Amino acid sequence: MGCLYFTSDYAIKIHDKIIEISGGISGVKDFGNIDSPINHIQNDDYYPSFEEKLIHLVYTFNKNHAFNDGNKRTSIAIGAFFLDVNGLEALVNKFIIEMENIAVLVADNIVDKALLSEIIFSIVNEEDYSEELKLKIIQALSKIKEGATPINLGIEFYKDIF
Repeated sequence: MGCLYFTSDYAIKIHDKIIEISGGISGVKDFGNIDSPINHIQNDDYYPSFEEKLIHLVYTFNKNHAFNDGNKRTSIAIGAFFLDVNGLEALVNKFIIEMENIAVLVADNIVDKALLSEIIFSIVNEEDYSEELKLKIIQALSKIKEGATPINLGIEFYKDIF
């Protein structure tokens, strides 16, 4: 497959830059939740496709709270960076735009890993979501509780990170 990867230290630098620019509580909460997904995605037995690697990165950084703050923002930035370093820079804007809305839903358990997988696979491989996937997303959105808001920091914010 020939994927390019990055280190845990670089993931921490991405996170620190996010906190510096947009605010929040700095610091690593659990280094294992940074190091583990970065190392695990390199095992093609568990994550044979690029999409599976990307999905795992985004999901684990979003859900496992490796940092004291900014986990959703970091999950988006890490995913965008992984696309970029692997020659898929043309998808970075689309990924950021879509994931700013989806990341909050993943954190709030409205979008599970299976639906996130379908969404990310579609972002990487299709021009637009299929009608079936759109219906699944609408169904998930019907579960939103009052107060859930998208991140909406914008494309340039994330591109400045890496």
